[in-house]
This record gives sequence, C-alpha cells and structure tokens, in this order.
Amino acid sequence: MSGNLTFETLKSQVADGRVDTVLACLVDMQGRLMGKRFHAAHFVNSAWEETHCCNYLLATDLEMATPDGYASTSWETGYGDYVMKPDLSTLRPIPWLEGTVMVLCDVLDHHTHKDVPHSPRAVLKRQIARLTDMGFDPMMATELEFFLFEKSIDDIRKGSFRDLTPISGYNEDYHILQTTKEEHVMRPIRNHLYAAGLPIENTKGEAEAGQEELNIKYDAALNTADFHTIAKHAIKEIAWQQGHAVTFLPKWHKDRVGSSSHVHQSLWKDGKPAFYDDSDKLGMSQLMKNYMAGLLKYAPDYTYFLAPYINSYKRFQKGSFAPTRTIWSVDNRTAGFRLCGAGSKAVRVECRVGGSDLNPYLAMAAQIAAGIKGIEDALELDPPTVGDAYAGNTGKIPETLRDAMGTLKASTMLRAAMGDDVIDHYSRAAEWEIEEFDKVVTDWEIARGFERA
Repeated sequence: MSGNLTFETLKSQVADGRVDTVLACLVDMQGRLMGKRFHAAHFVNSAWEETHCCNYLLATDLEMATPDGYASTSWETGYGDYVMKPDLSTLRPIPWLEGTVMVLCDVLDHHTHKDVPHSPRAVLKRQIARLTDMGFDPMMATELEFFLFEKSIDDIRKGSFRDLTPISGYNEDYHILQTTKEEHVMRPIRNHLYAAGLPIENTKGEAEAGQEELNIKYDAALNTADFHTIAKHAIKEIAWQQGHAVTFLPKWHKDRVGSSSHVHQSLWKDGKPAFYDDSDKLGMSQLMKNYMAGLLKYAPDYTYFLAPYINSYKRFQKGSFAPTRTIWSVDNRTAGFRLCGAGSKAVRVECRVGGSDLNPYLAMAAQIAAGIKGIEDALELDPPTVGDAYAGNTGKIPETLRDAMGTLKASTMLRAAMGDDVIDHYSRAAEWEIEEFDKVVTDWEIARGFERA
C-alpha cells in the first residue's frame, strides 16, 4: 500500500513541530482500531520498529470483555504480549486531529515474530497470497452505510439509547436538499479522508431518514480493507466532533431500513481485468463464472464473516433491499449477488449480503477463499435469477447467528483455506455472542408478557 507519508517525511515533520502524535493501531476482531498514541519524537526514534500490546485485544467482544474458550489466550496462560509491527507504508496524516498521523500495525507472535493467524490483517493477507501464487490480484471496493442522529453519542448513551431521532425526517436517498443540511458533518468526512490519502469518490443520502453512504474508489484488496477501517473510525470521530452520533448497527429500528456494506470484487492479471471476456454475452470470463460459483456455493459457510452479531440477521427482510437468498442476478438489487458492469471491462460481482457491522478484512478474505475454491474445482455457475429474487426458497442465507455459527464450524472449505485455529477462534466469538444474548431479557418480552402471560 502506498501511504500518504514516507517515514522520511514524517521525521521531517516531527523535527519542525508539525506532527507531535503518532497513532499506532491494530485492527481487532470487530474491525475497530486499537493501539497507542506515541509522542512523535519517540516513535521516529525507536517505536517505528515495534511496540507491544496485550494479546487479549484479539480475543474480546464488543464490550471488551475477556471470554473464556479461546486457544490463543486465556486467564490460564496469563494474557501475555503481542508485537505490534508498524507497516510504514500505511503512514498517513489524520487531518481531523491536530498534529497527528496514523500507522497501521501487523500483529506478530511475541516469541516467533510471525503473524498471529487470527489477526484480521493476517487472515486477509493469507488469501491474497494464495491468489498471487495463482497469478491474480484481487481488486475490491466496499460501501459504508450508516445512520446519523440529531443528538450526540453522550446524550444518547445517557438516555439509555431510547427515543433515537435521525438527523432528517424523511427518506433522503439521493436527496440533495436534505443532504445539504448534513454537510457540516459529511463535508469534513469527505475532505479529511481525502487529505488522509483515501480515494474518496462521494457521499449520498441512502434509503431512509438520516441514512448516509460513503463510497471509496476500488483498489487492491488490502488497501480497500485499510481504507474501510480508517473511514469507519473517522466517521465516528468527526460526527462526535460535530455533536452528532452515528451508528453502523445494521438494524437499529424494526421499522427502519437496515445498513449494509456491499463488497465489489474482481480479479486482475498482468494489469488487466481477468473477469472480462468480450466474446461472452455478459462480458463474463470463465474464470469469473467459476469464482462466482464458489461465492454462491459457500455463502452459507462464510455468512458469519458478513454478519457477525445477533442484530446482523434482523436486516435480512423481504422488500428491504437486503437479500434473503444466496442467488445472483444481473443488475438486480434484490439478489444476494449482483452482476455489475455487464458487457464492459468493469464487469464485477457485488456481494450484497454483508451488513454495516462487518470486519472488512475477514469478509473479503472469506469471499476470496470461496472464489478460489470455485476456480480450483471449476464450479459451474447457474443461470442468473430473473425478477424478484425474494421469491422462492432456494439458496437461503442463514437466518440467525446460531445458524451461521453452525455453517462456519462445519466448513471444510474455510478450514482448509484459513486453518482450523482461525475458524475455531471466530466460531468461539460467535458462540460467546449467542451466550451473552441468551441471558438478556428484552423489552419486547416484558411488554408482551408482563400482564398477559
């Protein structure tokens, strides 16, 4: 990845006082940035080589609890250290924070200095390496959807997350007037991220009140995952600076449209799109058809990596633009997989299954693994679905996290591609999420049965 700053430039900026803080960040299981704020002088003197963190950072839940059952770390083993190895190619300014730059870190075993297998960046890099060995480069893009609210996150938290009011009062899909009212948040998001070296294309209103979308230009797969993660973090910080809250929860209200994170993907070879064949009616090469057949066949196996929480599955509803079936169609937003750019060199597949809560490294790695399997086994692609893809009952997306955990645990494809240790690690994460939810008495249960039960 070609970052926005060289290390030599950083040293110069530290010396003349323009930069005083370096954020050294790893990506955790949930796709969040965790790390340390270094005094910039110390970073350029020594910490640029490596620093350390507790190994529980890759074995926590959203609450930063430390569940048991992980092989990699536990109370029994004493929660030791991982090495955070800065990837200096990811150095970039963080313009929304004064005097600050950021670097992403790879996570290494303290003793062997090898990649920690279940580190999200390592999981993706392993699948990219498999494609590289086959002579291909994965090019990808993700869409970030989220909701913007009137109140600040602090006010919402103090109000126990009740009476949530989006920043607008009506569906603002492509709506210029309403999005003008939100420019005090969205304009800094676009401009700051662009200045940070992310190839920002646009923002737009999405198909609900207060719903926004950020689009970033397609790039090499690892770059795209980095861009997604940095952008998601920035959106939260910039909205907070402006006194507003955002949520990437896929379904924050039962009557509101959910938020997704569609993943566009294609393979390139020698700088040319390997998915394109001008002799095919839809412009699809045989390689693309095999790859897509793998995506479809193994979608139930990797759904957990697209929908990792209980709430994720509330989004899959008919007539909501969120898919319910693992089928493909041509430029059809009701299907789980949409063929985009048909008949052109831009031909690609868009996976519409993933929610706004996905970890992009894991989601992209799992799809690459499925596509590789499709190529290796020369899987045949069924004809595209025509019409309403919500109709029928074939090719179902797992309907609950419990279902998705079962297909993940049982996936011989993912175990072969990622390793038993990685699949067991994330299966435990899914299991813990279910255990925690099963303890909860919800407002719905109380209101429904308090008197009438």
